[in-house]
Amino acid sequence: MMSTKAFTLVPAVEREQLMGDRERVSLECVECCGRNLYVGTSDCFVYRFLLEEKTVPGGSTTFTATKQLHRHLGFKKPVNELRAASALHRLLVLCDSSITLVHMLSLEPVPSGARIKGATAFALNENPVSGDPFCVEVCIISVKRRTIQVFLVYEDRVQIVREVSTPEQPLAVAVDGHFLCLALTTQYIILNYSTGVAQDLFPFCSEEKRPIVKRIGRQEFLLAGPGGLGMFATVAGISQRAPVRWSENVVGAAVCFPYVIALDSEFITVHSMLDQQQKQTLPFKEGHILQDFEGRVIVATSKGVYVLVPLPLEKQIQDLLASRRVEEALILAKGARRNIPKEKFQVMYRRILQQAGFIQFAQLQFLEAKELFRSGQLDVRELISLYPFLLPTSSSFTRSHPPLHEFADLNQLTQGDQEKVAKCKRFLMSYLNEVRSTEVANGYKEDIDTALLKLYTEADHDSLLDLLVTENFCLLTDSAAWLEKHKKYFALGLLYHYNHQDAAAVQLWVSIVNGDIHDSTRSDLYEYIVDFLTYSLDPDLVWHYADWVLQKNPEVGVQVFTKRPVDEQQSRFNPDDIISCLKKYPQALVKYLEHLVTDRRLQKEEYHTHLAVLYLDEVLQQRPSANGKEAEVTETQVKLRRLLQKSDLYRVHFLLDRIRGAGLPMESAILHGKLERHEEALHILVHELADFPAAEDYCLWRSEGRDPPARQRLFHLLLAMYLGPGPSAPQLAVAAVDLLNRHAAEFDAARVLQLLPGTWSVQLLCPFLTGAVRDSVHARRTTQVAVGLAKSENLIYKYDKGGKEICPSPGPWSCPCLGDWSCYYGSVPAFSIYWKMLRARHRALFCRKTGERHIWSQPCWRGHGFEPWSGKVPHAVEQLSPCATTTEPAL
Repeated sequence: MMSTKAFTLVPAVEREQLMGDRERVSLECVECCGRNLYVGTSDCFVYRFLLEEKTVPGGSTTFTATKQLHRHLGFKKPVNELRAASALHRLLVLCDSSITLVHMLSLEPVPSGARIKGATAFALNENPVSGDPFCVEVCIISVKRRTIQVFLVYEDRVQIVREVSTPEQPLAVAVDGHFLCLALTTQYIILNYSTGVAQDLFPFCSEEKRPIVKRIGRQEFLLAGPGGLGMFATVAGISQRAPVRWSENVVGAAVCFPYVIALDSEFITVHSMLDQQQKQTLPFKEGHILQDFEGRVIVATSKGVYVLVPLPLEKQIQDLLASRRVEEALILAKGARRNIPKEKFQVMYRRILQQAGFIQFAQLQFLEAKELFRSGQLDVRELISLYPFLLPTSSSFTRSHPPLHEFADLNQLTQGDQEKVAKCKRFLMSYLNEVRSTEVANGYKEDIDTALLKLYTEADHDSLLDLLVTENFCLLTDSAAWLEKHKKYFALGLLYHYNHQDAAAVQLWVSIVNGDIHDSTRSDLYEYIVDFLTYSLDPDLVWHYADWVLQKNPEVGVQVFTKRPVDEQQSRFNPDDIISCLKKYPQALVKYLEHLVTDRRLQKEEYHTHLAVLYLDEVLQQRPSANGKEAEVTETQVKLRRLLQKSDLYRVHFLLDRIRGAGLPMESAILHGKLERHEEALHILVHELADFPAAEDYCLWRSEGRDPPARQRLFHLLLAMYLGPGPSAPQLAVAAVDLLNRHAAEFDAARVLQLLPGTWSVQLLCPFLTGAVRDSVHARRTTQVAVGLAKSENLIYKYDKGGKEICPSPGPWSCPCLGDWSCYYGSVPAFSIYWKMLRARHRALFCRKTGERHIWSQPCWRGHGFEPWSGKVPHAVEQLSPCATTTEPAL
């Protein structure tokens, strides 16, 4: 148990002032009301003193008691109790089993002689229930056995209002409202004298110790319990506080929040109501009276009166903090809330939390320190100022006065222990990172972010870059010098960029890549510079470093132009200027032209022709290492062919002249195709390259998007080339068969049959012939449907012009003898409504045979019709309704 100085014992009335040289006279009771101190003695005198409190320059308190008068009560018995009723200007005096009312100043008995007889002890009700401001409620223990009486005391009269019986003889009493707390012979109880309901508390042996019953607050009492415990009890019979442990022979107790004070024959002990710990012990022999009067605690022996003066709570808390007893200090500070105005308490409590935080910080208890700093709303600069050179040189911060701690700086706190210094710096990094985005940082974000940058730099922490690429308030001057000192040039460039000094940033990074200065932060710094320039909004900066990035790596460097946002390319970077810049870097030029042609799809002949020429030049450079037509096709050659096929903007004749004699037959075929020289192109593919799939692909490519006759001409040209006069190579015959079987729809079957050699079997051309027949039947039936619809439209036109109903002539479309095979609209035969249905298209009809609903856009014929409307002309075979027969009428 560590001691706390909570009270000092100060003498108030010396023996000589009370009884002079009368040895046998002793002090029996005391009362204090305002500045008036009353003392009752064993020889039936009552003394009134004027008590003056003074504070000397050293901060201690002294009391001076000036005797005003004394009065003998006319009895031969000692004065047992004194109680002041300030509202009535009366002093209640218990002597010789009688309570007498005397004037508080003159000590004269009231003229009416009003008194309460037959009382052995009494207590005032400090929570009265009568509601009359001109009386006080007094509860007495009557000389009658097991009886409690309640009186109303006025200025000059008394009135009994209640008499209550108790289970045992009461020895001590305290009262709150209707509730009596009684110490009986063997137990403590709570008794509601209004209802008579009693609540047992706990046992008590009156033969072993003196009972103590003390009202300490609204509906709460302090009792001397068994085992040397000070017990708290409410009027509900429960305890809301843990008991305090005092000595077995306590004779008096008092409460001066947040402390419970106990008196025994040797000591005065002070216990906290907050943590139930004993805080102070004061030697005090022969004490027998301990009372608290309106916050003033008075203790007395039989010879003198003393005052227990509490030290200011703030002083007590500071003493605890100075002793590193943080938990006790915080508990005491929280408990002091009820006795201090709210605004003053908040200021005081925040400061205490901050002080406690620094104590925990000095003990390297960082989690506890962080919570205390947060709760105390610490100005984080107080913490930063402990670390040398972390605050910006421009900061105007000065430490709190009086100081929150006793340390000059971190070196003094850690006594030079570098391991502790490192731990403290890691804590500050974590704490600053957490608070920089909170309200704690408001008003001094520059100081926080600058300090954080310095810490990250010293520790070579990964978060340094994160700090610089996000919103921050690092001061440029201090931060730049610190980064340069620690050779963090890449981070310095980021700082310049954040402060809109991109030219300085790029120059610094270029120096790192060139090896002029060393910084290994990023191994891909060149790519980072390219990316930075790509998204830079400063065209002068991009042009200034364009040559440098292209010299380092043309294919990567060109990205400053190709990856730039399209809208910016259009507004700030002219493609012709870029092409002029890239002429010295062929690889970069190819990449850029690919970007213009493929990605941006610019429709400009110069770009397309230029790109094709560059491709061609590269292909020609690679040709010497190739082995003629058997060589593998290079990636560039694939790109060239794709460009020649897809683009329609390049100069075909120019490229054809460049290719002629270069040994590039496939490219020549493509260019001939662009000039519509299909025979030359196919001749190259078939006879020079013998690449039959390529020849078919050529036909598909050149016929794409054209009308069927054009497609047919192209495929017939290829077939004729396969079947041309002269010795027919076997592979050409096979190619011809494959062509016919794969692309039957592209040929005129009649013309093909005239070209085919008579030696070919039907089975060989079965797929072609099957497809040709199917297509012919389909075409015929589609034509029949179209003709029928045209006739119907013509008939409707005549009907509209003639203005009268036209009865169709007998025929397959209107035969009146359809009978049960006809379709019905409801119950009307189809032939009678057919002509109306041609006018009202798409109405639903019910087929009598199947019960299905049909949408009539075509007529029904002999019990079957075309399928429900599908938005296209029905196929004669595939589009029949489920009720159709297998044959169709001839139109």
